[in-house]
Formats: sequence, C-alpha cells, structure tokens
Amino acid sequence: MSEIGIDGFKKFKTAKQFCSWLRLAPNNKISGGKILSNKIPKGSNRLKIALRHSVNAIGNLKDIHLSDFFKRIAYRKGRQAAVSATVRKLATIIWTMIVKNVPYNSPSQYLFLDQKKDGYRQKN
Repeated sequence: MSEIGIDGFKKFKTAKQFCSWLRLAPNNKISGGKILSNKIPKGSNRLKIALRHSVNAIGNLKDIHLSDFFKRIAYRKGRQAAVSATVRKLATIIWTMIVKNVPYNSPSQYLFLDQKKDGYRQKN
C-alpha cells in the first residue's frame, strides 16, 4: 500500500494491467504467427520484490491454498516458475480485494475429476 496507494490500484482497469505493470505478464514476441519468445521481461520494482519474498515464504508453508498451487507448479516447472506464477496470482488477488472491495475466500480444497465423479454418483 505504501508503494502505490489505494488510488494507484484503481488506475488499472483490470488485474491483467496491474500484473503487466509489475512486469509479471509474459512478453510475447511473435513473428509470422510463430511465438519466438514468451519470457517475463526484465525489470522490477519494490512491490514486485516484496511479493516475491512473500511467495517464497508461502512456498515453505503447508495446508494453504497458495502453497498447494505453488507446489503443483514447482513439481512441473521448477521453483523459479512457481514463484513467478504464484506472485502473479497473489497480485491478482490483491488487486481484486482492493479495487472491488471483495474479501478473499480461499477455496478449502480442489476436487479432482475422479473425486467429483464419486460425489456425483453418491448424490444420485
């Protein structure tokens, strides 16, 4: 909040624009319909650094929605990619909470496809 203030959040129309300002959105370089590069651009600010530090701490916690997300991405793509993905998710959550005045309700758990089918069978 001290970095950009409440009014600073409201300058961005969408969470995607806020993430892009934080340099968290991929910079797609396309030539002839072919993607040449889609890496996150270099550069950062103090808010991005603070969010990265908080996500590193979240990655070490257990039984939290964001830590579960972090661990799923880290298993598939590595810790650095997981940090970037979770920072983007956290920035989107923060933007939504501040601009839309919505409290954060973390999902208690995700149901995988086989669990959903079992629950559907039991109801019928």
